[in-house]
Amino acid sequence: HRDCPAMNQSALDAARATSFKKQKHQIAPQKAIDLVELSAHSQLVDGLKAERACFVDLRNTSQAKALRHMFFAERANRQPRHITCDPVDISTVAVVGGGTMGAGITYALLNAGLSVVLLETDNEGVDRARINIDKIIQASLDRGLISAEKEQKIHGCLTISTDYNAARHANLAIEAAFESMDVKKSIFQSLEAVLPSSAVLATNTSYLDVNEIAKAIKDTSRVVGLHFFAPAHIMKLLEIVKGHTTSDQAIATGFAMAKTLGKIPVLAGVCDGFIGNRILQRYREAADGLLLDGTNPWELDEAMEAFGYAMGPYEAQDLSGLDIAYANRQRQAPTRDPNRRYVLISDRMVQEGRLGKKVSVGWYRYPGGNGKVIDPLVEDLVREESHFAKVTRQEFSDSDIQHRLLLAMINEAADILHEGIAHSATDIDLVTVFGYGFPRWRGGLMHYADSIGAQKIFSDLQALAKEDPIVWKPSALIKECAETNTNLSDWSKP
Repeated sequence: HRDCPAMNQSALDAARATSFKKQKHQIAPQKAIDLVELSAHSQLVDGLKAERACFVDLRNTSQAKALRHMFFAERANRQPRHITCDPVDISTVAVVGGGTMGAGITYALLNAGLSVVLLETDNEGVDRARINIDKIIQASLDRGLISAEKEQKIHGCLTISTDYNAARHANLAIEAAFESMDVKKSIFQSLEAVLPSSAVLATNTSYLDVNEIAKAIKDTSRVVGLHFFAPAHIMKLLEIVKGHTTSDQAIATGFAMAKTLGKIPVLAGVCDGFIGNRILQRYREAADGLLLDGTNPWELDEAMEAFGYAMGPYEAQDLSGLDIAYANRQRQAPTRDPNRRYVLISDRMVQEGRLGKKVSVGWYRYPGGNGKVIDPLVEDLVREESHFAKVTRQEFSDSDIQHRLLLAMINEAADILHEGIAHSATDIDLVTVFGYGFPRWRGGLMHYADSIGAQKIFSDLQALAKEDPIVWKPSALIKECAETNTNLSDWSKP
């Protein structure tokens, strides 16, 4: 019976602007704001009817179904049931390497109340590591994420040393050093020499063979992959990589640490790139193919942003640094299929010093270190490579770009599931959403694939395979699901 409240128009406009920026493609947030606005010129009973009608309408949308899927997937994610042993005590953790990743891991552990011994190679490395961690602490203070009291506690729980003996009481060690097999093996041997024989030894490698790293020590069952995502103190995903001989206790320790840090753990098998980076690699390969065939980086980025990604593949590369992927491609060169199409554009970018935002020029230019600016020189370079490759360039619409890039990722993800690298389609959804920016409101890569259907995906892959039978060869899992009319999410390894 009370009068309608007066509407604060500026607050309403601000809410719409914030929602559009942060939830650009989502339907429900703007509808909620509409209902708040309705309260200024509608009676309560009419407003409640409108709210109920809106809810019923939204409940059956694909976005609502996708968000419900992610809600339950996140909460159902837990340690495998067959692992019943206790984890090792993780109150003190050794971290090897104080670079960007190591500093992020260290801060995440400290912020969760654990003690950390950070190991570096020399005094210069110690100073650099301290600077890296202090930057994260200061940023957290500035944003109000920690108090001055918490800052002092964090500093009190951190030891930085060049002496591995300083970590002799740690029951968990996380190696976060340079992506070199020789470097990682040497670190594991040094850790084995001083840590308790029961300690779990983890590697944060993004691509390297965990089984090969484990061979550096006597008891290979102690070794597990703990693949954090950068920035490690912010990103929620943690891939727990099980080697051939990794013990249940090492796996249990990974899951216990994920819970302590508030991470989303996903168990993965050993392959080049595990789950997430393997899909990412195929995504980038397909994008480079489109570049050569007729598009440019900003068209590709705009198309994937329109799909729901926060940024497209080329802006994301600029952010992470083009040299990282380049080094990985160089490592894979000796084993690369010579019959598989290899696009040189990304390699040329690195060779010409265009490493991304950190040097103010990559796929885009970043004048003054600020926002990105389209660089015509990149388009010239792309066209030049197309000419060298004797490619007749063609036009691709946003839907064409989305279609190809998503099919490439879905097909690779299906192979990953079929090979047992991922244990369920839902695990792949968690990895793609929490690690790689796949829009949550689409439910993750495999949930989205099921909305298309295996039969349609298989047919589309067959059509693309006429262009390139190697790159676009349909996954055996997709073929099987298409023939049996089964959802990818319902498939399980025999």
